[in-house]
Formats: sequence, structure tokens, C-alpha cells
Amino acid sequence: MVSIKRGIKYLFHNRVQFVDSIVKNYLSFLPDKLYLSLRYRCLMGYWIDWKNPRTFTEKIQWLKVYNRKPEYTMMVDKYAVKQYVADRIGEEYIIPTLGVWDTPEDIDWNSLPNQFVLKTTHGGGGCGVVVCRDKRRFSKQDAIAKLWSSYNSEIYPNLREWPYKNVPKRIIAEEFMASVKNTASTDLSDYKFFCFNGEPTYCQVIRDRYSKETIDFYDMEWNHQEFVGLNPVARNGLTPVARPEHLDEMIGICRKLANDHTFVRVDLYVIDEKQYFGELTFYPASGIGTFLPEVWNGRLGDLLTLPNAM
Repeated sequence: MVSIKRGIKYLFHNRVQFVDSIVKNYLSFLPDKLYLSLRYRCLMGYWIDWKNPRTFTEKIQWLKVYNRKPEYTMMVDKYAVKQYVADRIGEEYIIPTLGVWDTPEDIDWNSLPNQFVLKTTHGGGGCGVVVCRDKRRFSKQDAIAKLWSSYNSEIYPNLREWPYKNVPKRIIAEEFMASVKNTASTDLSDYKFFCFNGEPTYCQVIRDRYSKETIDFYDMEWNHQEFVGLNPVARNGLTPVARPEHLDEMIGICRKLANDHTFVRVDLYVIDEKQYFGELTFYPASGIGTFLPEVWNGRLGDLLTLPNAM
């Protein structure tokens, strides 16, 4: 009986993915609203209520279509956003840039130190990120291949996250950031603040991203929350996340960066008790994914007040 249930689940999952692939590969000519409607129905199992969206994931799709501020393109550009953020919170929170090039082939390897990070400026999430921890054991060929793959990919056609449509394609090199106090750890804890109408409300903490990734949510009093969501990994860490020493400062940073925005996720790193800006995200997981418990899709949706009626 168990094997039959697994087989049905496998077939259903693959049917969903098959239908979704048809939408992405053969219906990409559709206008954004219709395309998103079909893809959301395939992956989430129900239609978006465009006139009265209720859940968080529905409202993220609504924002893609109806909340289009020109500055969003600059704000998702991994290079251009640095000056934007520095002007609002200060240069001391910005991870130093080592170089910027038009293509992977243009990278000046000799100018880079023994450790560094390379990124495509128009990619989302971890796409197009190359980490060098030791230049002597680093494969330039593998790095170039990965960067070209990201360089030639586009977020907009499949996900309709329109701010990425016109981001200039470049390669950026940054300093490799690591703890001096805790040399045993190579992964940085990632603090992702969900900001609703300018106010940080929940912080998603991702740990051990490159080993056994875990996700925990905390409120602004640093109480652990029961839910996980959107990311494929739905697993809390085995140990609590310590309250950041400068949590109030981090919340203040988020307020400055989230001001005047309906929804934005502000990503920060903490390295040896010092805060650094990561990125701004308007559509976490592109608004496609599940919450456990599912009721939190509605609860977070209730926190997101859309800017105007259709």
C-alpha cells in the first residue's frame, strides 16, 4: 500500500512538472498575467484570484503584474544596488567590490586575491555565484562555465519577475567574507527579513547552506515561529538561532531599506557581530512554494496590504 501511494505521488508530481514545462517552453509568448495564472494553477493547484488575492503567494504574483516601480530594476542589480543601499545606511555595511567586468572572459584573474566571490549581476538567489577559497586549487575553467551558464540565463521569461528584464549583464567580484573568530565555520548565517509595508515582521534564518541547510523563522522579539515556507528545504535547525547581538540595529537597517515598499525581503549577513548588506528580494521563491503549516500562506498574506485596487 505504501509503495502504491508513493507511486501515485510520484506520478502526480511529474505530471505537474510536465504541464509546467509546457507552460514555460511553449506558452512563453503569453502576457504576464495569463502566463502567471496558468503556471500558478499548475504548481499551486488553484487559480489566482486577481480581484481579491488573499494568500501571500497570490499577492506576490499580483505585485509582479501591478506594482512596477522603475527603481526596482536598479534595486535587484547586484552591482548598482550597492550605491543605493550605501546612500541610505552607510558604506560600512557594504561588502567591498573587487572588480566588475562585462563578460566572464573579461575577468582579470591576476587582480583578484587568494579568496573572492564572483557573481552575475542579473541573477537571482544563488544562481551564478562562484566562491573561491583557495586560488591555487581553483578551476578558472569551471568558474567561467558556471558564470556563462548564469550569464546566458534569464529570470524574466520563466518567472515574470519584470525588474530583472533590463538589468545589465555583468560579472562582479567581491571580498570573501568569513569569520575571524570562528574559523571552523565556512558558511555564513543568512538573515532574511520579511518587510510588509515598510515594517520588518519575520526573519528567516538560513544556516549551513552548503551542507545540511536548515531554515528557521523568528519574529522581531526573536521568538521562534512554527512555520517554514517557500524554500524546498522545510527543516528547522537542531539548535535555536541565538538572538543577534545587534538585532535592533538590523531592524533599523531594514526599515530604512524597506521604506515606501509594499513588500521586500532585506537580506543581511552577520560576521563577527558586524552587519553586512546581502540583497533586496521582491519575490521570494518567485511566490511559488508551500508553507508548513499551510495556514501561514494566508496569515502572511493578511500582513501584505496591496497598494491599490485593480
